[in-house]
Amino acid sequence: MGANNGKQYGSEGKQSSSTLSDISSGTDHTPTRAPKNATTSEGLDSSTRTLSTPSPGLILPSKSSSLSSPALSSNGHDTHSSSSSSARAETSAVVHATPGAGPHARSARQPKGHHSSSSSSSGPSPIDLLPDHALLQVFAHLPTNQLCRCARVSRRWYNLAWDPRLWSSIRLSGELLHADRAIRILTHRLCQDTPSVCLTLETVVVSGCKRLTDRGLYVLARCCPELRRLEVAGCYNVSNEAVFEVVSRCPNLEHLNLAGCSKVTCISLTEEASLQLAPVHGQQISISFLDMSDCLSLEDEGLRIIASHCPRLTHLYLRRCPRLTDESLRHLALHCPSVRELSLSDCRLLGDFGLREVARLEGRLRYLSVAHCPRITDVGVRYVARYCPRLRYLNARGCEGLTDHGLGHLARSCPKLKSLDVGKCPLVSDGGLEQLALYCQGLRRLSLRACESVSGRGLRALAANCCELQLLNVQDCEVSPEALRFVRRHCRRCVIEHTNPAFY
Repeated sequence: MGANNGKQYGSEGKQSSSTLSDISSGTDHTPTRAPKNATTSEGLDSSTRTLSTPSPGLILPSKSSSLSSPALSSNGHDTHSSSSSSARAETSAVVHATPGAGPHARSARQPKGHHSSSSSSSGPSPIDLLPDHALLQVFAHLPTNQLCRCARVSRRWYNLAWDPRLWSSIRLSGELLHADRAIRILTHRLCQDTPSVCLTLETVVVSGCKRLTDRGLYVLARCCPELRRLEVAGCYNVSNEAVFEVVSRCPNLEHLNLAGCSKVTCISLTEEASLQLAPVHGQQISISFLDMSDCLSLEDEGLRIIASHCPRLTHLYLRRCPRLTDESLRHLALHCPSVRELSLSDCRLLGDFGLREVARLEGRLRYLSVAHCPRITDVGVRYVARYCPRLRYLNARGCEGLTDHGLGHLARSCPKLKSLDVGKCPLVSDGGLEQLALYCQGLRRLSLRACESVSGRGLRALAANCCELQLLNVQDCEVSPEALRFVRRHCRRCVIEHTNPAFY
């Protein structure tokens, strides 16, 4: 029986054991060993041998049952150096729990009349006295690596740790982690009672897993139709084809983070998915949050395709996309009228014409960042101020063409402004600050870093009128300590960031 059971581990069993050990290892740098009280698989009955495979049974809960999903993480250290014998023991520890793993079973194995000092004095662990529902609540707050580790303690913990209500989200991290293999093993485990489909998994975060490739995304697209959130930031091996597959097979996907995926140039449905859609719906994707920062290959045509396929966008981040021009924003305003937050920082080819197109978003725009876009001047800011009166946040740091004139238009047209960054705008002076103080009295955050023309007069006007000010950055500004003390007296909750050694 031992020989037959040993055969069923095979190469796949060893590979899944290694991967799950990587996930559960946390910050450990040594290969994981089987628990001291774990028995080998040779002594298990047939039902337990079923649990020793990489994909044991899984009972899906009803829709009414819910637990908060864990935040998952791993440093992804490899354990390829383990021998075949240790790999077998590790599989027994990681993938299933043995009948004799708990303290009760350990005492039951003692011969009659034999008394162990440790068992008689300590007894069961206090946490094992908790009922299942209480232990599930504890597990619900554990990250993935810790949850996988808990599954190796005992049979009871194994069954509880793989409760599907704990697996609505998976978060993996680590540059050395074999992310493709980890995703395949975990989804295979969660698909046990619903073959090839995991109906519980809604969030997958693998940001920073540089070894993630298209193969991992293909597995998610095929097995996780209920996926709502996917973050693969920094995974530069991901390409268009895999992203197309995910958005086509996961119709409920709302949140997509592709920051740093330099191979991704657009987002669209696959040809097969496009043919299946009814003409009345068109080729629409339900994504509302999209981050494509640092997608260096993104061009105007790619953004046009994104805008035409994702009309429900409300949050769009295009930081450091150097190939985008003003033309791309025309398509954005045309197809995505619901955008509320838009970041175009460090897109150095964008100018006032682009802001005129952004202004067509009108009353819905709340957040706008055009930091370090040197072609933007008062003209573009005036367009935004005139047509977007509900603007709450504006970051125009490094827009050296912005002057007090543009700041005055902004203050008069956007009285609900809460946060403003005009750092490194050398033409902004006390006159612009006095306009802000007069019209934007609800201002809470203001950065004037390296604004050489700002003096104490403008700060006094702000402090006297903007009593809700919470953060003021005047680093590298020629501001007297007396003016800073005036701000502190009138805005007691304000944190002042400064470089003046005389102010304390």
